[in-house]
Amino acid sequence: MSEQMTHNGESHHIVSPLVYLAIFGALLVGTAVTVWASFIDLGPWNPVIALAIACTKATLVVLFFMHVRYSSKLTKLTVASGLFMFIVLVGMTLSDYFTRAWGLW
Repeated sequence: MSEQMTHNGESHHIVSPLVYLAIFGALLVGTAVTVWASFIDLGPWNPVIALAIACTKATLVVLFFMHVRYSSKLTKLTVASGLFMFIVLVGMTLSDYFTRAWGLW
């Protein structure tokens, strides 16, 4: 891909429309796989597979449509810290849920 210089000397990455079409196609395939997987009984693995597909699709959206792949290290650090904070909050919520007497038992 090429880069374009702006008036203040910063460079912006120019993404080909074919890349956007390829990512759009991958998202459509991911949606079709999600629908297909919802009709198959995999027992306790159904939510795991659904979340894995959803995380893959979310990663594609963040990297390409939100331009994080071509952004500065500060932007990538900001995204990573938000993801880390989300994981910490979900972990704390699950630790509370699993330690209650009425939990999964």
